[in-house]
Formats: sequence, structure tokens, C-alpha cells
Amino acid sequence: MKDKILNILKEEERAYTAFELKDILGLNTTEEIESMLKVLNELESNLTIYHTNKDKYMAFEYSHLKKGKISVSEKGFGFILMEDEEDIHVDGKHLNGAVDGDLVIAEITNKNTGAKKEGRVLRIASRFYGPIVGEYIYNDGKPTIKVNDRKFKQTIVLTKESTKDAVDGHIVVANVIKELDRETVLTEITNIIGHKNDVGVDIEAIVYKHMFSPKFPDEVLEELKDIPDVVREEDKVGRRDLTDEVIFTIDGDDTKDIDDAISIKKLDNGNYELGVHIADVSYYVKPGTKLYDEAYERGTSVYLVDRVIPMLPHKLSNGICSLNPNVERLAQSCVMEIDSKGNVVSHEIFESVIKSNIQMTYKKVNKWLEEGITEVGYAPFTEKLTLMKELSDIIRQNRESRGAIDFGTDEAKIIADETGKPIDVILRERGTGEMMIEDFMIAANETVAAHVFYMELPFVYRVHGTPKEEKVNDFINFVSMLGYKITGKVNIQYSSSIQNILNQLKDKKEYKILSSLMLRAMQKAVYQPENIGHFGLASKIYTHFTSPIRRFPDTTVHRLLRTYLYENDQSKKTVDYFKEYLPVLTEHASLKERDAIECEREVEDMKMAEYMMDHVGEEFTGTISGVTSFGMFVALPNMIEGLVHISDIGGDYYNYDERTMSLVGQKHKKRYRIGDEITVICKSASKEESFIDFEVKKESSEEDARSKEEKKVKEMD
Repeated sequence: MKDKILNILKEEERAYTAFELKDILGLNTTEEIESMLKVLNELESNLTIYHTNKDKYMAFEYSHLKKGKISVSEKGFGFILMEDEEDIHVDGKHLNGAVDGDLVIAEITNKNTGAKKEGRVLRIASRFYGPIVGEYIYNDGKPTIKVNDRKFKQTIVLTKESTKDAVDGHIVVANVIKELDRETVLTEITNIIGHKNDVGVDIEAIVYKHMFSPKFPDEVLEELKDIPDVVREEDKVGRRDLTDEVIFTIDGDDTKDIDDAISIKKLDNGNYELGVHIADVSYYVKPGTKLYDEAYERGTSVYLVDRVIPMLPHKLSNGICSLNPNVERLAQSCVMEIDSKGNVVSHEIFESVIKSNIQMTYKKVNKWLEEGITEVGYAPFTEKLTLMKELSDIIRQNRESRGAIDFGTDEAKIIADETGKPIDVILRERGTGEMMIEDFMIAANETVAAHVFYMELPFVYRVHGTPKEEKVNDFINFVSMLGYKITGKVNIQYSSSIQNILNQLKDKKEYKILSSLMLRAMQKAVYQPENIGHFGLASKIYTHFTSPIRRFPDTTVHRLLRTYLYENDQSKKTVDYFKEYLPVLTEHASLKERDAIECEREVEDMKMAEYMMDHVGEEFTGTISGVTSFGMFVALPNMIEGLVHISDIGGDYYNYDERTMSLVGQKHKKRYRIGDEITVICKSASKEESFIDFEVKKESSEEDARSKEEKKVKEMD
């Protein structure tokens, strides 16, 4: 019945009363009607459908409403965290009783791109209590927790049994057992992270908050005893021996979990033979083991400022699974023949044994590819690197010609000292070597995905849907407000249309901000068993095959390849099993990916705020990246972003012009809009609250006027 109800609501895209649904479904008996009402309540509770004030039901996706988890700041406002669009700002007066972490239903109150989306909470769908992380203290002689997240307002009562090992100053993790009343919750301590002054505890506190853990359960570590430290002879049976081939890895300077290696040849017919060799994690991480279950639950590795929370224990991620140089390793290889136009004309996918010749770094590879400088030990491989660069250019041109989108967005890299204190924030480098490896990994991912897709077997796809027309039109309208006209027909079914828009804006001073805004208009990529293609890459069929050490979907892709290709098991029993299992797996993997991104973002925000605490009072030149009714966001060249509250602009009283998404001075008519360069002073910053506040530097005319006034006062004295 659930599917029938959803089909009715989705096909017609309108709202129905329960009586109308009863008639359409042809229900007559009391039992049938009660069953329908039960299904409607279930669909409403999980926000698949919406129950309107007029007692009608409609598919949530076709309503004007939004749903998401709300993050409420200590200052009283909040953001609804959206899955496939930009977050929605909610003023404190529009929270409607929602507190941090609640799942809420809201509506948009402004619809212009450029400004941060604003809305109001209509209903709290469900309360959410995740792990509570904070400092163990005594208050009025009673043990409690001073929660790190100052948005948490309720009083905590601890069970006596859970406090025995905790002492003042410990950072602890606790779970809510139940609400005692609206203001009080009963909790139990489940873990002691360490003392608040210990190095790294600040980051670990965020890690636990997002339900990741730096530690592996004892039963997982116990299973590691059965995993060898080296490749044994019995492990090689049935595998192709590639240990005599010239194969090497290229990664970052500090990479320890190496899961991809490459090889290349120029064939007699003029084509290229590209080999992408990926660590065979699935050989060691097998279903039915605690190790597999733990990897599934984690879903992904989490990359933080000065550490990695790995999906797999170090014995695997840095040891037997890592493609370290000069040692044999098990791999799954995708070897492709690619013609001069970048087309894969043939390919092989097989189990292999490889031995990487050298562990290269992007920095040293770029020295050769960009400057012609040969680093020590690289001379025997420069010819291969040059050939790889030649092929990379061809592959990239092929991808660009079919319409792949290049947003060209920057990423920040936080440099920390040995105590975890941030000492610099710079832009992450993305040179020729990085782009070359990206090209090769995309080619392998597409090839593997297409191979299984045409076998018509259950599989894991990495998909990216087409953007919503409304969002793209909002963006184009916003760009026109800035005085830029987009020429040519825009057809959102083709990614080349989006790239054409970006190309027309590339020479504009606001391009970085505009590119970021366009990216927000796109849907988010996810994992699912149904192939809909990857819009951003202009790829008809795509998967993730190349990073099984750090992504569980990749490990699963390897497991499927082993099942279907190497073991030749395509039985009905196996196919039916994966048809049932993969939807659950992909949904979980997509959720854990979002959790990891939120965790990484929160750590970065905290460390950026900590960095700016040492720069309070200093002057910076930045770009206005967002404008709202309460102020404007300013991004510095190194991606640090802070808020200039409307009261900290000075020199005038400013009003928000929603039509042009700008702040306009009431008296002098000075206008602040997205993309404007602006000089600000860091007013304040807080590591604990992860915020940075800027104020606009007063213009020289204002300073001169103030100086003259001060001089006049002194003369009068």
C-alpha cells in the first residue's frame, strides 16, 4: 500500500485528503482504511509526505517546504542543513522552538540566489540527541557536564554508575537516556576522551560528536592477528603477476594510505595503454567479519587538520593494503587502451600482484612536469611521466568536449604545529600532477562502471543528478543583477550549458564567488544502485573504484568485481542478495559521507577561528561572499570567512535590498554587494564557538573627519 500511495501523490503532484485516497485505492473495509491511515502516519513521520493544515497529504518533494537538521548558534540564529542545496538561515524569532540538532520542516522566506537563503521553521519533525561531548565538572556539589556545544541549553543529570572514572577537567562523551522535563536530561558517560589540556583532545571531541571514533573495538583488533604482514604465495594464486612492470604511485607528501598506482605504455598502433592498479582491500576485509562490519559502519576515513580517522586499522591502511614501494601488494587492475582522442577502445579488469617502483610526491612530479627539474631518484621515470602528461591532456580535453564542469573552487589547508595549534592557513595546491592522477582515476571509474552496467547486474554507482531549473534560473537572474548578461540557450539537461555559463563569467572579478554560488545550485553527488549518470563529470556511467582504503563503496565495488568477474558468480541467489543489500549500503554510505564532511568542516571552522584569535585587530582585504539582512560574509584569499554584522559597517545606517541582494546606506547610498573587494579588521574570534567577526575598516574620509574633530576638541581644551 505504501508504494501505491506514493505513486498517487507523485504522479499527480497534488494534495489529497484521506477520503480521496481511500476512494482512489478502492478501500472499503475498516481494516483497509485503518491500514491506510497507519501508512500515512508512517510516511508523515519520516517526512516522505507532508500533512497540510487543510488535512491533505502531498509528496514532500513537490511541496514548497524544506526539511533538514537545524544547527542553532549560541547567538540565537540557526541554519537548516540541506542535503542537495545551500543551507537555509533562520532568524532566532523564526525558530519556533527548534533547538540544535532537531529535524525540522521549514519554508523559504526569500528565494534569491546570492543572499544566504532565509526561512522559518514551521514544525519540529523530531528531536535529536546525538552524543553529548563536554567537560566533566562539579556544579553546586553535583557532577555534570559543561557541554562543548554552547547551543545545548538543557541541564544534564548524570547517572552515578557512569561517573566513577571521571575527574574534573576530563572531556567526556555521554548519551541521553531520557528527558526528565523540558529543561533537564538524564545522561550516562560512555567514554572519557582525555583531559581538556591534552594535545588533540579539542579535535577528538568533534570527532566523537559526529559519531566517529579514533579507536577500533577490541574484537576488530583481535581479527587483525589473522591478517598477514606480507603477501603470501597462496594469496597470489589466480592473479596476474605485474611485479616486473614499471608501476609507481603519486601522492601528497604526508600520504601513508596509498591505494592507487599507475603504469603507462605507448603501443605500436599509436594508442596508449594506461594501467590503474588499486589496492585489493576486499581480499582482506571480508563479509561476516567484525572488520567488515566496522568498515561498513564508519563508511569513510575522515581527514582532519593534523590526523586521519581511518576507516580501516593502520595494519591494513598503512600496511598490507597500502601500495608501498618495493614490496609486493595485491591489487585489482583496470588496464585501458586509449586512442588519440581520449576514447577507451578496449580494457581488461583483473586481479593482480604489483610492486611499486617508487613512491612519488605531487610536489616533486610537478617540478618535472611544470619546470623540467628532475628530483633525486626520478630520472628513470621522467619519460613515463611525460607520456602520462601527454595522455592526461588528451583525456581532459575529451571530458571537457563532452561538457564536464570545472568549477575551479579553491580549498584551504591549515598548517598546525606539533601541539595542533594552527600557525598558517594557505590554499591547497592543485598542480599538473594532481590533475593528471584525477584524470586517470576518472577514466578507470568510468570504465569499471560501464563494464558492470552492461552486464545488467546490481552495482554501486556514484551519481550526480541534473540541477533544478529554478535554481539555475535564480543564479542567472542574480548574475544579471550584477550587470552581466549570459548569452546562449541554457538547457540544464546538458552539463555543457552550465560550463558555458561559467566560461562567460571567468574574467569577472567576482568569478570565485560566482563559481561557488553556481556550485551551491547543483545537487550533491551520492551513492545509489540505480545509474542516472554523473552530471558534473558529463559521464553517463560512473562509480568509485579507486579508493577502497578510505571509502567503503569502493571496497564494495571490488567485492562485486570479485563476485561477478573473477569468481564468475552471477547466480540468481547472488543477484537477488545484492539487489536487496545495495540500496541499504549506498544510503548508509551517503549518510556517513555527509557526516564526515560536517566533521571535517567543523574542525576547520574551529581551527580557523583559533588561528584568527592571534590576529585580532589586524587588517585584511577580502571579498564579500554573501549578503543577508543581518550583515555580510567576507572571505579572505586563504578561504577564511567571517561575518561583518550590519552594526559593524559604520558610517551610516544600512538596509538590506533583497532585489539586488545588497546592503545600502540610508544616507550616503553606499552599496555592498557580493564580489566587492573590502578591507576589514578582525574584531573578535573564538575557538570555543568557532566564529570570526570582522568590522569594516573606516574609509580615509571618515578617519580624516574623525581626526579633525579630535583635533578641534584638543584645541578647545
